[in-house]
Amino acid sequence: MKAIAAEIMAGGPIPFARFMELALYHPIHGYYMRMGSDDGARHLGGDGDFYTSSDVHAVFGRLVVRQLRQIDELLGHPTPLTLIEMGPGKGALARDMLQCCETDPELISRLRYLLIERSPAMRAAQQRTLDRWAPIPGLVSWAESLESLPSESLRGVFLSNELLDAFPVHRVRIVEGTARELAVDYQEGRFVERALPLTNQALRSYLDRLRDMDITLAEGQTADINLLSLAWMREVARVLAQGIVLTIDYGHTAQDLFGPERRNGTLLGYRQQMLSEDPYQDVGLQDLTAHVDFTAVATAGDEAGLAVTGFTNQMSFLMSLGVEQEMEGLEPGSREFQSIIQLLRPEGMGRTFKVLIQHKGLPCPTLEGLRFKPFFGSALAPSQAMGNGREAIGRALPSSPLPIAHSLSPRMS
Repeated sequence: MKAIAAEIMAGGPIPFARFMELALYHPIHGYYMRMGSDDGARHLGGDGDFYTSSDVHAVFGRLVVRQLRQIDELLGHPTPLTLIEMGPGKGALARDMLQCCETDPELISRLRYLLIERSPAMRAAQQRTLDRWAPIPGLVSWAESLESLPSESLRGVFLSNELLDAFPVHRVRIVEGTARELAVDYQEGRFVERALPLTNQALRSYLDRLRDMDITLAEGQTADINLLSLAWMREVARVLAQGIVLTIDYGHTAQDLFGPERRNGTLLGYRQQMLSEDPYQDVGLQDLTAHVDFTAVATAGDEAGLAVTGFTNQMSFLMSLGVEQEMEGLEPGSREFQSIIQLLRPEGMGRTFKVLIQHKGLPCPTLEGLRFKPFFGSALAPSQAMGNGREAIGRALPSSPLPIAHSLSPRMS
């Protein structure tokens, strides 16, 4: 992308996080800023560069609404009940949830669904998806950023689904026993990496915390560090007065994420149903993403006043909310049945996608979505036994593998 090259030539090498920010969010040429246009919208969904859980089957949104109803009861059925979704894609999850809420006139009469979206093109795509509810005053609205919302103004639920993985990450590599930050230079018409001395104090503090957990990066190992996710969590805590934060994304605890088996980090590119390990090809035309460090995110939230309610994986979360009931009556060989199975597969979305739930302003609740607990509370520490979650697998999954309904991979590896 010429804009990135021009910035480097004017000021020298830039941190990888800055390169990733421009590649994804440049006002004109960034991947996500283009995506909502008529041409760009094709990149997201079942036939695009990648898909999310809400693209796989509407049951995902319906089950999240089941959890929303319980939270509404815990909060005393407030008026309004505010649901904030940040990074809502083309609005598929919002559409599915609103369709489900329509069956409960009392609930939808109190509901206020606020979408946080910085891309004008994506916002327009969301408005097209949700135009059915536009005539209902106050039901659906938009904001550009969390920063625009008053402190402690939310009573309800803060929801994100595959948001944090798209935040720009810093990349750190151990070179001759010393942590260095990867920067991006531009030489002879191409982007090249430079390992520069580590001067970012926030990165130093992050690495210090890893060492406090007895996590040591090996010689030559690369780590992807998402500092923005920590700042984002602090903003969520600022805005939330009382309620629940529901963060769904693919990632790991710190002990797993920075283990020796991930020597090259987790950064990947996605374009035209293909994975790429080269972030410098098709700049602005491919998605860039890295797995989430849920230990760091939970810690940042706790320090800002968001207590951990529970930590589980997507398979256990959906099973706890009754996905088996949704599958009753479906033919095992049908496309719809296979799509739901896609959300649950232990070797795919079922375990790689995690669900972090936090609360503020109320006693620690017992939530339906956490009935099966492969992870819980302090289990944001290293490997835990799967427990009830593992025992429950057989009730939802067939004994033999089924063909997958989609050939395209979700954004994970």
